[in-house]
Amino acid sequence: MSLNFIPQCNEILNSFVLLIEGNIGAPQLASLEMHVSQCPACEAELAHERQIHSLIQEVLRRTCNEEAPQELHDSIFSQIHGQMTGAFTEVVTQFSMTEISIEIDEFGQVEHREVTIEHTEEIRYLNDGDNPNS
Repeated sequence: MSLNFIPQCNEILNSFVLLIEGNIGAPQLASLEMHVSQCPACEAELAHERQIHSLIQEVLRRTCNEEAPQELHDSIFSQIHGQMTGAFTEVVTQFSMTEISIEIDEFGQVEHREVTIEHTEEIRYLNDGDNPNS
């Protein structure tokens, strides 16, 4: 694509995600910037897309700011310490998945928020002689 070629609006609109995320090459960026500077509709749409992207990032920062509970830290420390001293007889593996779904209206207000948490646990004994079920 030469710098003299100015793409159509639909091509520009399809590039906004790449531009906002910073994943666009220099030649395509120059062409896009030239078009946006000459097209008020695309310029307004790019400003709107940047604002929505910023709002989504802010909502995610506020929503996903979680810390592990102190009990989890203590449990991990105990397991590691027990394993290093040879007194450890079981491995507890926990798998957790958190899915967050957030719907934001055009004004940046959260319309719907849903959090789904799945949890599984597996206990495996390392010293088979100490486990009556092995």
